[in-house]
Amino acid sequence: MVSIQGKSLLGLQGVPKEEIELILRVAKKMKSVVNSGNKKLPLLHGKSVVNMFWEPSTRTRGSFEMAAKYLGADVINFTPRGSSIQKGESFRDTLLTVTAMGVDAIVMRQKQEGSPWFARTCVDPIIINAGDGAHEHPTQGLLDLFTIQEVKGHLDGLKVVIVGDIDHGRVARSNIYGLQAMGADVHLAGPRTLLQPELESMGVTVHYDLDEALEGADVVNVLRIQRERQGIGFFPSAGEYNSLFGISEKRLEQAQKDVLVLHPGPMNRGIEIEPDACYGGHSSIQEQVKNGVSVRMAVLYLTIIGGDDVDITR
Repeated sequence: MVSIQGKSLLGLQGVPKEEIELILRVAKKMKSVVNSGNKKLPLLHGKSVVNMFWEPSTRTRGSFEMAAKYLGADVINFTPRGSSIQKGESFRDTLLTVTAMGVDAIVMRQKQEGSPWFARTCVDPIIINAGDGAHEHPTQGLLDLFTIQEVKGHLDGLKVVIVGDIDHGRVARSNIYGLQAMGADVHLAGPRTLLQPELESMGVTVHYDLDEALEGADVVNVLRIQRERQGIGFFPSAGEYNSLFGISEKRLEQAQKDVLVLHPGPMNRGIEIEPDACYGGHSSIQEQVKNGVSVRMAVLYLTIIGGDDVDITR
């Protein structure tokens, strides 16, 4: 029996295939709830979840809140503005204060890499990493895996190309770890200034030519150009980046005919992806958003109260 009850989800590095399969299996059941007319389950009734976001978020924060509420938990949304952090309270003391209120899980997004690992050493509640700097974003990786599996029917043996700002992309690392655990063939593509060759040590194939990377691709996951994490000089202009690494329907002709296009959002349309690709027949970008709720429901349920599956009979 596989169970992740009581475990924090800090990243996908080192997470075994069996645990990923468990989350994806339960997420499939949770999606039937999300698609139903009655989205309320009592599975986390009496439990409390705090969303602590030090960085802006629409999809991740919103879907974690909805996921917790659909499961019957009480939810508090925390942001630095309006909190005692503005008065000089430390990160550690803020965690201790929230924990003293009796919460069961803390969903955390922080600018500093490693913050969720530090949090786990300070407090007892389940810690779920909702993105730590440029390091990892495990639930985004899981929902990407879920979406691919839903469309393709499997993950093993698929050629998955991750395109864009790899160096600053926490999504890329979580995808690499999760995809490799599930047997996919992972390729990275981007300019040399945003894709360090050392990443080959992770067992991926690195390309600096997008056309080469797209040849025979089953899945293309397009990453956002993260200008808020970049300095200057990574590429001369948005137009040049688009001409060399922008994803369009025309460019996708080099991939498999049934290629799947993903993007974690928000999108810089006209830079890393063209409207015809993000809204075209190959895209499951909006489905990713829905799947984010289902996957986060599975993660909250499995980590807080556990088990090796879930009974959603109402």
